[in-house]
Amino acid sequence: MPLFSIQNHKLELVKKMDFKLERDIQKLTEENLKEIFGLEFFRTEFQLNNLRIDTLAFDKESNSFIIIEYKKGSSFSVIDQGYAYLALLLNNKADFILEYNESKEDFLSKSNVDWSQSRIIFVSPRFNKHQKYAINFKDLPIELWEISRYINQTVTYNQLTPSESNVSIKTISPKSKEIKDVGKILKSYDEEDYLKNLSDEFVEVYEELKRRILNLGDVEIKPLRVYIAFKSNNNFVDLQFQKKSIKLWLNLRKGQLDDPKNMARDVAGKGHHGNGDYEITLTPDDDLDYLMTLIKQSYKINS
Repeated sequence: MPLFSIQNHKLELVKKMDFKLERDIQKLTEENLKEIFGLEFFRTEFQLNNLRIDTLAFDKESNSFIIIEYKKGSSFSVIDQGYAYLALLLNNKADFILEYNESKEDFLSKSNVDWSQSRIIFVSPRFNKHQKYAINFKDLPIELWEISRYINQTVTYNQLTPSESNVSIKTISPKSKEIKDVGKILKSYDEEDYLKNLSDEFVEVYEELKRRILNLGDVEIKPLRVYIAFKSNNNFVDLQFQKKSIKLWLNLRKGQLDDPKNMARDVAGKGHHGNGDYEITLTPDDDLDYLMTLIKQSYKINS
């Protein structure tokens, strides 16, 4: 996608600048990992069992390890290399735990990590058509991100979104030991995982609420193990389904929410799922119009 600047009400094309080295991409990304991916950086150039990982990161939302690799060329298999690194991670959990604990003040144990949400991110200025096609599986723990740098000191990271597919990578490569072994541990989630056990009444409430949330603007739906996150730049509302209600958490700090009807409960300092200090318990009889006034406040701050 071309990038333009506005000069006297006219659009001028901003030219791209090539990265000279993979290391330039790596350094820029590692120094801004939180801003780009929302991840916590903890190790560069980690070597184990004759494999070298460019960047190790931790996702505190999903409590999982993330491997990041950088490429300038496009002559590599994202499937083969991706699963080789994931197999390395899942077969050597203690080494990764130790590396994290030696790098951070937080103490991490194996039980603190959700290994099923491990994934690998490839960052490159370009991917070829075979690599783009290779990620078209519903449960692939691999992401492709294209990075572009421009002469006006602008950088973009664009995730290549796979096409909608009901095909599992496990059925395509049943003879691959690495895919088979990694697939036993990894788990991808989608909305259907949550909705299939809900009553028709709650499905209707969720679908209406989702429609209203998506109408707010550029919103991404991210199903996780415990809840469904709705994201702009950051999560702004997280939903968890229960038997007789839907729990919502608004990603606002204590004192940021204007809630004259006291629909939300202050959970600052209390253990809970989701992001933010405000929790709402939603039933089918509750006022969605008023609820949306609260969600909009969180959307505005997190966009």
